[in-house]
Amino acid sequence: MRARSLGIRIGRMEPGDLNAITDVAGVRVGHATLISGEGPLKPGEGPVRTGVTVVVPHDGDVWTEPVFAGGHRLNGNGELTGLEWIREAGLLGAPIGLTNTHSLGVVRDALIEAGARQHDWSDAIWALPVAGETYDGALNDINGFHVRPEHVHQALAAATRGPVAEGNVGGGTGMICHEFKGGIGTASRRARAWMVGVLVQANYGTRQLLRIDGVPVGAAIPTDTVPSPWDQVDAVNARATAEGGSVIGIVATDAPLLPHQCARLAQRVGMGLARMGSYASHGSGDLFLAFATGNRHLSHGGGEDDPRPTVALRMVVDDHINPLLEAVAEATEEAITNALLAAETMTGRDGITAYALDPERLMELMRAHGRG
Repeated sequence: MRARSLGIRIGRMEPGDLNAITDVAGVRVGHATLISGEGPLKPGEGPVRTGVTVVVPHDGDVWTEPVFAGGHRLNGNGELTGLEWIREAGLLGAPIGLTNTHSLGVVRDALIEAGARQHDWSDAIWALPVAGETYDGALNDINGFHVRPEHVHQALAAATRGPVAEGNVGGGTGMICHEFKGGIGTASRRARAWMVGVLVQANYGTRQLLRIDGVPVGAAIPTDTVPSPWDQVDAVNARATAEGGSVIGIVATDAPLLPHQCARLAQRVGMGLARMGSYASHGSGDLFLAFATGNRHLSHGGGEDDPRPTVALRMVVDDHINPLLEAVAEATEEAITNALLAAETMTGRDGITAYALDPERLMELMRAHGRG
């Protein structure tokens, strides 16, 4: 289930054919989903509700053909590795991995291993890949460290340019959004001659603040009607509440942007997040990355003997960047909505249940406010 299949049209711009980040030519997405066990938490055994999602930036050799990129921190109680080098050099030179908080290091290291394998373990491969996390410990045995390198390799092998699975998949498997079941969501927008796509791992927000296309959905479905999983969390996890949570937002575009322009696009993920009802709480990790494939020849300038090695670049004139900025805000809002609608009710550790957002109830509310 997706927003547009229910007749919900967010914003004024048109989506791409897939309405997904993979509408940006060359971008691929893959998941590895880990679901096993039920009942009481037994650290190291389960229940397991987690996984890995990877975003491959283009169809060339991502390890040796970097693209321009930029990041943004809305609230920093989270981790997105590799951002310091991106801030310094403006380059993304590896796939992006998304997972749970305590598996971040495994995913990061496995991405480097994948690059080394691809290049026959050559010591010429050097990488500071981007790996992001959100906390799935309300449903998952997060301290069981169930995500392993082979799952990252599975996600990479499964990466495709086609439709993107959403909801309870990959890194989004055990995530909670606005006290409903959350997870992975994606959307895209056509911005003049260019495409903009957004993918989110949504795991943030309180019920009362949830808004969809401006409609106060969360306030109309209070937790005494549809219970919140956070009300079920035991005292051991008392610090993990709906006021915390996190969201990772990945933006892709085929526009020829420079790094500082990519950072401006990344910043606009926060605009879509705000429209959904987030205020970026103290406990939230709201971290965003945007990359642009419009300049793909960044590693091919000059030669060893060239005293002035350079490459010719193209860029969107800043006076014409507004459609790209608007596209990010709209696609983010729709991607989060898609994550909520695609997710299914899930029961995890200790019988804690995150309930799905009921599409029929949602459409009643939307119609009551003149939407849909």
